[in-house]
Amino acid sequence: MKNKVLIIVPTYNEAENIGPLVEKLLSLDPSIHVLVVDDNSPDGTGDKAELLSQRNPGRVFVLHRPGKLGLGTAHRDGFKWGLDHGYEELLTMDADFSHPPEAIPVMLEKLSEAEMVIGSRYVPGGKTEGWPLTRKVNSWVANFLARFLMALKPKDCTGAFRAYRAEYLRQLPFDRLIARGYSAHLEVLYYFQKAGAKVVEVPITFVNRKQGKSKISSREIREALKVMFYYCWHRPEL
Repeated sequence: MKNKVLIIVPTYNEAENIGPLVEKLLSLDPSIHVLVVDDNSPDGTGDKAELLSQRNPGRVFVLHRPGKLGLGTAHRDGFKWGLDHGYEELLTMDADFSHPPEAIPVMLEKLSEAEMVIGSRYVPGGKTEGWPLTRKVNSWVANFLARFLMALKPKDCTGAFRAYRAEYLRQLPFDRLIARGYSAHLEVLYYFQKAGAKVVEVPITFVNRKQGKSKISSREIREALKVMFYYCWHRPEL
């Protein structure tokens, strides 16, 4: 990895995870920088992130937001910050170790031949660990509907573990994105496809979080359905 890479990590109540995760990310390669986007976590995640920034000046940054505004908007704010600061390669991941940091070098290497790289649970070699049957079914249905209704091509359309090339992120119509939560991943993938981006998937093992609580709610599911049907009916252009 020669170019500086920005890893965007949205957080809400991830005080137990953020320190070990950032240390692991920084150990992967000197070119890796980390932006923590914290939604005013009441458990002090933002304060811990600030300490990490002070200990690692020039490599760890913190973007504080006033409250829980949604994963989709956290990614968008992270993208804008990264683009404004000149990063050409950006990566998004969860803070709870569901996404294996060890896969990041492979994903970034694949960016030399693609514009988006997805850490995929659903290509050969990919899998999930620790999920109950209901979550497996919900994920399968969500990905099936995303491909059917929005004409998305990857096997794993809903995951947040992705690497991006900046020139395609700059083409996103940020002012027209409607998703606030997890379904923002569908929107971004939709517009990358519209822009003719090459998208590749690399297998990962998604491990159910060991610390803290899942953020997925029934409201997130309703929003995902709304987003899918909106793009199915309107098929907006870039």
